[in-house]
Amino acid sequence: MTKNKKNKEQKEAESPREQSLKLKELFKERYKKLLGENYEEFIKYSTTYIRKSIRINTLKKTKKEIQQRLNNTWDLTQVPWCKEGFWIKYKDKKRFDIGNTPEHQLGYIYVQDAASMIPPVVLAPKPGDIVLDLCAAPGSKTTQIAQYMENKGILMANDSQGKRLSALGINLQRCGVTNTLITKMNGETIKGNEIFDKILVDAPCSGTGTIRRSYKIAEMWSPGLVERMSKTQSKLLKNAYRLLKKNGVLVYSTCTLEPQENEKVISKLLEENQDAQLLEINLNIKRSPPITSFQNETYNEEVKKCLRIYPQDNDTEGFFVAKITKKP
Repeated sequence: MTKNKKNKEQKEAESPREQSLKLKELFKERYKKLLGENYEEFIKYSTTYIRKSIRINTLKKTKKEIQQRLNNTWDLTQVPWCKEGFWIKYKDKKRFDIGNTPEHQLGYIYVQDAASMIPPVVLAPKPGDIVLDLCAAPGSKTTQIAQYMENKGILMANDSQGKRLSALGINLQRCGVTNTLITKMNGETIKGNEIFDKILVDAPCSGTGTIRRSYKIAEMWSPGLVERMSKTQSKLLKNAYRLLKKNGVLVYSTCTLEPQENEKVISKLLEENQDAQLLEINLNIKRSPPITSFQNETYNEEVKKCLRIYPQDNDTEGFFVAKITKKP
């Protein structure tokens, strides 16, 4: 069989959605193995527009006040796992510019994917806590954390990328956050021991749960990228764990579906720290089973406590969340 004929047959075997995505063969092989019979549904959701969602910022207005302001023009549907979160749709179905509304400009709402709201909900910071958001920019989760802290306590918002800090500062100011200090440090090397009550590591990742936002994610994907991300994530998590107080809570999250960047990273932390313990995540959300083995690697059975969601589970981005505590 000639190469051209083989390529033609492969293309004909693909669904129209796969063709529009321009998926690499390695990606298709990998994700068919990962998802099995759910692969086509994953492709379907990864090629459809994501629902717009917002989080009401209770630092400035009550949820009831903002709902009343929006109800005349927008249809709001409650996000089950975040009481301040709503899917939002313009009543005449023609507008999508929620980011241009006065409510957004005034910081009354934050345009944020519903799945992105999960990590701060799981972290559950309280007023008076000392909290670290290790990879904070551009600030969606940082502002959500500050909201739950009611601007009381200390929130350290760190990012290693200077170009991203301006957006972080603007969003904190827009949302009326006053208990936060911004730092620019390498998250892998921040000094200190057992400083923080709560830590969020929303790690940089390959982003395969967000393909529906940008097809470039699929085009940029490679096994080498996944491997590099996994090493960086492990270093970030290792250092964050050192900064966590005993009995504190650390939440690790990514918007990738790669086991190497998710369950493997958590499994490695558990192997290296006997006092690390995974906690159950109890949310009103549809979830998929965490991965306990993949590509000839077996992970710690405790990873079954992690939260893994695919885009098709809740019609959101794909996300992974782990909740960790440090035993005394």
